[in-house]
Amino acid sequence: MDKTAIDDVDIERNPMEVHSVRRPISQALGFTDFAMNYFELEPGESFSGGLHTHHDQEEVFYIQEGTVTFDTRSPDDEADGREVTVEAGEVIRFAPGEFQHGYNDSDESVVGFAFGAPKARHNWDQIESLLYCRECEAEVGHGLKLTDEGAFRMTCTDCGNSFVAD
Repeated sequence: MDKTAIDDVDIERNPMEVHSVRRPISQALGFTDFAMNYFELEPGESFSGGLHTHHDQEEVFYIQEGTVTFDTRSPDDEADGREVTVEAGEVIRFAPGEFQHGYNDSDESVVGFAFGAPKARHNWDQIESLLYCRECEAEVGHGLKLTDEGAFRMTCTDCGNSFVAD
């Protein structure tokens, strides 16, 4: 058995600095079969750096306080994007391959949890982001890798154009 207080878990920030408080609970307690992260999002902050999917995990978000907006896209039709609002006490699930980006579009703080399964950590090569590619001149999938400097290298899955996200 392992136990911890959420406030005792060190804060780890996204390399793109899109949120100020993320506490990787699963890492602190040595989870192996699912991921659990605690977030506090100030107005304008987000869970991640943009519209993305995990091909190797389903992802569930529980909003404890506040309201979060998710931009979503299904894997079958990348043009069908829509916004979904998730309020305190609500849960939203994304299957592997479903694109999503959750952010605080309100004037109030948000407290929430993100859960992923079947592993405690996703594989970076199993994440895909939808971004505008200057070479393709369209919004297309980009693979990402974490660089030695702690930044994300984004690579277009259509043309191979690559850049480091700042």
